[in-house]
This record gives sequence, structure tokens and C-alpha cells, in this order.
Amino acid sequence: MRSLLFVPADSERKLARARQSGADALILDLEDSVVPANRTVARTQTGAFLAATEAGGIRRYVRINPLASGVALDDLTAVLPGKPDGILLPKCLPEHVRTLDHYLTALEAAFGLTPGAVRMIAIATETPAAPFALAGYAGLSPRLEGITWGAEDLAACLGGSNRRFDGSYDDVYRLARALCLLAAADADVMPIDTIYTDFKDEAGLAAECAAARRSGFVAKMAIHPAQLSVINSAFSATEEELAWARKVVAVFTANPNAGTVALDGKMVDKPHLTLARRLLGLGGE
Repeated sequence: MRSLLFVPADSERKLARARQSGADALILDLEDSVVPANRTVARTQTGAFLAATEAGGIRRYVRINPLASGVALDDLTAVLPGKPDGILLPKCLPEHVRTLDHYLTALEAAFGLTPGAVRMIAIATETPAAPFALAGYAGLSPRLEGITWGAEDLAACLGGSNRRFDGSYDDVYRLARALCLLAAADADVMPIDTIYTDFKDEAGLAAECAAARRSGFVAKMAIHPAQLSVINSAFSATEEELAWARKVVAVFTANPNAGTVALDGKMVDKPHLTLARRLLGLGGE
């Protein structure tokens, strides 16, 4: 999974177009892009969309409202019968993952769904307290499959702007991004980079994607279909990378007891093997 596209769930037109967007996953949004007056129609349209699309193709997540909002359970009750692949949980703290796990377990039983089928992704930096809790996600729930971060809500909480005049993130947001990456690695889940808001700036998006992938992020969220081709390309392994990975795996397979081996005039060791296996989809061990 490389790209996750936000789709306002109260827009029938955008929902209809989303299936052909080219995204690896859709995030049917019940939170920020939906005003309270439109929540009922957004929930109804999300349920209809889920019922009309089969699992196993494009992945389908629903961003519910925060657990503290008082309406999250209404969101879940409305959309779970449609069997979404996962829930995107905003304004998240580690204890919210446990709570959502309990809610999902109860609702899966109530609606006759496969236990544990609905996964979750945490948006884990949107409040000032959240970055301090990022070390607490490991081992919380087998449903947790990704951690991402959000700069826009955090900036609103701090009363500032998240980017400098040159387009780079200010220090506090760089810190949140780095901690998100470390938290995801610690929890052994996908680290997912946040949105790039200027959907007309293809060069800026490409540069940010390249930097995110170099750091270790494996996917990025999008706010517009025009961003998807750049994101999908940036988070796909190149033929050169795959060729290198195959050679690394092959040389360690031929030397199973070696900790370090020579390859193309360079020394490679077990961390290189871990990276190579991940590139080839073999897992990191």
C-alpha cells in the first residue's frame, strides 16, 4: 500500500470517482471534510459505498470522528455493517487504540463480521500531548497496522504555521514526523507520511515523497487524485533497487553463516539483508 486518498463522504460525486482514482486505499472521511449537519448523509453514503465495493481490491478505510467527540460510536455503528477494511482514528493517543479495539470487537460480533477483520491506522500527532505518547503503541492491538501523523491539526492547536517560507516543515513538525516514524518501527506497523496540501505543486510533492521514502516511510496520504501518480511512483521500488535486493538475498543465501559479505566491491551485512528482504516483500527477518 503506497497511497491513501481522502474522500469526503458527504460528496456523492467524489465517492463515485474514487474507485477509478488509482489510489491503493481510500479514506472515506467522516471527520474534517464533513460539517456536522452533513454527518447523517455522510454515514449513509459511506455505508452504501462499502456495500457496493468488494474487499480485496482497493482498500477501504473510514476516518471516524475522534473518540472524545461523542459521535465516534455513531460513526462506527453506521459503517461497520459495510465491512470496511479499517478505521482511521484521528486525535489518537495509545489508550484510544485499546478503546477502539474493544468497540470493534463488540460491533463485529453484533454485525456477524469476522473477528479481528477490521484493522486500524492511528493519526498520532494531532494534539500537543500526542507526540509525547508515541512510544506507547507497541503491542497494543493486533488490529493496528499503521501510524501516521498530522501537521494541520497540530498547527491549529499551537496557533502557528507548520511550514517555513521555503516550504520546509518547522522544527516541531519535523520532530512529530520523526517520532511517528520511530513509533511505527517500534510497533512493527506501517509508517505513513502525512498529506501535502498544495495539490498543484507536483515538484514539491515529489520532493517530499522522496524524502519520506528515504527516511523509511512506506506510503503517503493524498487529498486529491492528481497527487496519486507521483505518490505511487515514489513509493514503488525501482528496478535498480529490486536488482540490488535480489543480489543481497542471493549472496546471504549462499553464505548462511556469514554476518558480513562482499558484494560489488562493497561490504554488506545483516541490516542490508533486512532492507533487501523488505524491498522484495519477504519480510524483514
